Amino acid sequence: MDSAGYELIDAGDGRRLERWGPHVVDRPAPSAVAPRLDPDAWSRADLAYHRYVGWEPATANAWAVRLGDLVLELRTTDTGQVGAFPEQQGNRVWIGDVVANLIRTRNGAAPSVLNLFAYTGASTLVAAAAGASVAHVDASRPSIAWARRNAELSGLADRRIRWLVDDAVAFVDREARRGRRYDGIVLDPPSYGHGAGRRAWRLEERLTPLLDAVATVAAPGAFILLTAHTPGFDGDRLADELQAALGLPHRDVERGTMALRASSGASLDLGAFARWPGAPDRMPR
Repeated sequence: MDSAGYELIDAGDGRRLERWGPHVVDRPAPSAVAPRLDPDAWSRADLAYHRYVGWEPATANAWAVRLGDLVLELRTTDTGQVGAFPEQQGNRVWIGDVVANLIRTRNGAAPSVLNLFAYTGASTLVAAAAGASVAHVDASRPSIAWARRNAELSGLADRRIRWLVDDAVAFVDREARRGRRYDGIVLDPPSYGHGAGRRAWRLEERLTPLLDAVATVAAPGAFILLTAHTPGFDGDRLADELQAALGLPHRDVERGTMALRASSGASLDLGAFARWPGAPDRMPR
């Protein structure tokens, strides 16, 4: 296994060039609107994804890389993804720090964390590694299996994680009826897709109801992280949504852009975040 990590090499002309361990990958990046800064580097790509064509070469074996303290298995997918999101690394560090601080303030008691739209599990694993008990929820059974594989590779298979194949909103509604509350909530909803009953999902229409539902399972003072990769949803808009749904102090909701800097000097914006570290003094002991 080669787990030499990640590097953004260059970005531009609607694409990004990345090194994922042993592979150099060329794939779309709609936000990379500027010209490429290192045109010669692109000839190094050994995997490339093109819309309406797919991957070239068409098949590739799974491989693993180390991101921070995690080891994650990567695979080429039909949507051009590889199963990991380096732009989330700052948020993952934040999750680990917030969980560790919460444990200290609670004299070692493990906080409960809910991770919705949890995909291949990096945020789940960071929270679990820091000492949290995590409910990992994703509607895709293959994604859950992939996340469990990442737990094994990262040496975290024995941590307190519930692996739940479920629709995020349906799960939250049931948890609210059960009276279950979480000390931290992480959610990275998709731009579009399908929810329970194949109902169409569009973030523009569903984010406010989603956050209203999440508010019913958030313990007093719970921390929360909301990220989005949807055009039109910048950090300010996400922060406004959080503040309105959960009654958070607006000035304390951190917000920003999830951006990567390439070794060529190019910058790549890949979404936005809003996060609140919670108020541990308001939580039940």
